[in-house]
Amino acid sequence: MTASADAVRTAADARGLTTVQPAAVQLPEDLAADHLHAGPTFADTVAPASGIACLEAPPTWLADLPYDVVGRTITAMPIRDAWALRYPAFVKAPNDKSLRAMVYTDGTRLPGADAVDPDTLILVAEIVSFTAEFRLHVLDGVMHASSQYAAHGRLHLGPLPAEVVPAAAALIGEVVETLPSAIVVDVGLLDDRLVVIEANAAWASGIYVSDVDAALDVILRAAAPAGDLSSHDRAFVRPVPTRTTSIEEGLQ
Repeated sequence: MTASADAVRTAADARGLTTVQPAAVQLPEDLAADHLHAGPTFADTVAPASGIACLEAPPTWLADLPYDVVGRTITAMPIRDAWALRYPAFVKAPNDKSLRAMVYTDGTRLPGADAVDPDTLILVAEIVSFTAEFRLHVLDGVMHASSQYAAHGRLHLGPLPAEVVPAAAALIGEVVETLPSAIVVDVGLLDDRLVVIEANAAWASGIYVSDVDAALDVILRAAAPAGDLSSHDRAFVRPVPTRTTSIEEGLQ
């Protein structure tokens, strides 16, 4: 348990919810769960069996955003195409940890066909440096909780600065229709303007120093009984995996 996950569990207990931390990814046979807060591997195993719908951004969401919103060139491609890259780029998997998110000097440094399916979708981005980075827990298109988590590439925790709030709200307003009702959006200052860094599933994201009760509101909506889904959110349910994949487990 990370400190963030422990805080979420404490907040859930305080609401009168029953929380369980299984010793393995298989839930006890007599346990019925309505929500989860965990990494992708656990969610992929437990959520379908429990009837939980986990919401996330579409895999190509970041690459599909306008340049003005992200401030850098981002391309979605199968990893087989990225193997031919001969320049440095920041590479990540869209919605899990099947690939370590980092700068690769060129495509030869990426995992090969012996380690990953050549059709695996990845995001290849221009390398940039953010002055500051912020996490926004978004509920129904509104910032519901927020935290600064980095400055100049290093961990730096604190509240969302007041001067950033209007720009952050405006940015969320630009992308709200392309996201589920409960999601985490990371934004950052790039050349003195605020841009989108990425979207993360709220059920698999740390809260940093965000208000834990407000963040819990988003987490509960982001992984909830499938029967409770709105018509808007049905398009954003994480697919049930068709095969077992080795993924680095943990909250993003």
